[in-house]
Amino acid sequence: MNMNAAFSQFYKRTPEQRLAILAKTLGLSETEQQELQQRADQGDAPLLIENYLTTYQLPEGVAVNFLVNQHEYVVPMVTEEPSVIAAASNGAKQLAQAGGITATVRSRLLTGQVVLSDVRVYASIDDWVALHQNELLEVARQAHPSIVKRGGGPQTIRTRDLGEGFVSIDLTVDVQSAMGANMMNTMLEAIADVIQNKLHHTTLFSILSNAGDQSLATATVSIPVGQLANDFDDAKRVAKRIEQASRIAQLDSMRAVTHNKGIMNGVDAVVLAMGNDWRAIESAAHAFAVTDGQYRGLSQWHLTDNQLTGTLTLPLPIGVVGGATKVLPLVAINQKIAQIKSPEELMMLIVAVGLAQNFAALKALVTSGIQQGHMKMQMRSLAMSVGATAVETPALTQQLMKLSDPNEAQATQLLNQIREKQGE
Repeated sequence: MNMNAAFSQFYKRTPEQRLAILAKTLGLSETEQQELQQRADQGDAPLLIENYLTTYQLPEGVAVNFLVNQHEYVVPMVTEEPSVIAAASNGAKQLAQAGGITATVRSRLLTGQVVLSDVRVYASIDDWVALHQNELLEVARQAHPSIVKRGGGPQTIRTRDLGEGFVSIDLTVDVQSAMGANMMNTMLEAIADVIQNKLHHTTLFSILSNAGDQSLATATVSIPVGQLANDFDDAKRVAKRIEQASRIAQLDSMRAVTHNKGIMNGVDAVVLAMGNDWRAIESAAHAFAVTDGQYRGLSQWHLTDNQLTGTLTLPLPIGVVGGATKVLPLVAINQKIAQIKSPEELMMLIVAVGLAQNFAALKALVTSGIQQGHMKMQMRSLAMSVGATAVETPALTQQLMKLSDPNEAQATQLLNQIREKQGE
């Protein structure tokens, strides 16, 4: 079979034509074709990506109990992983009992780069940019005057010697409520034109950076030790073990990866629900975790004077207007559910969710064990996979929980027994 011939001009086909080609070429069954067809979107989704076929759906739920800066929030979260929303809600409830989470935004600027190659003398570039920085900033402003009228715009410009003849000219921009990617790239290209015309130096590329180190949000919470268990001595041990688990994530990169993955379980779910680029947030967070040269846990917990204090700082270059926020209809609804009115408020809510998620994970890890929290959700997924209905799933889940290592055959057998009893 000539695959290249079958997929020639594929991008010009309608979704229905693409499905027909896939079915014929790759042998999709009628059932599989129907599954793809019934999930196809008749709205804007086909215009968002290339070679659109269908809409791949992920579950959305809401986390509750969040008290951030003395404001109560209901938080939309999009995730396919069981227990994430339950853990976020549970963690938030415990943190709310301690007075809630305090969150702040340290800064909210987007950074971009104009990169030069084959630079022989870095000092000459550095001196020229320093001498002409006002001119370059004005060029950037003129490239996108509307953002200046709204109170934002270019803020600073600097140079960095990257080595091997490469130099980066970095621009920071206040993008207001937008994500700002297109805005930034337009400004960078304008600066690159000036450099090429006046320095006679061709730029290698101009592009925004997803580093996010100029868009930082911090969440903190302080929990009375006695709140962690009924017995104070037990509570003190739990607090100490949480502190130690946090410390290990600072010392051991292997543990830090899993520690941070748990934080991002909550962060990504909110970012996705809010129509933002979760891949950019992931990249920024993991780069931030290795700022000093070693990959470390993004949060830290300390026990002092019978208070367990947790802190999490994250780079969160997000927006509440533009991009996918305008073309995904659920985003506006999710913003309303969360009562989000500014990108700074969203940044604070996201970092608060990350801290609550981390607290719930660490507490489970050092007490009952993380697996116990996941087990019920896993058994529920198994029940659903063998065809249990919404009415049957709770009963089947409870029976599966009693087995040491249930499989599909056992789940099917138990489901049949449940149905037999219901038919009696």
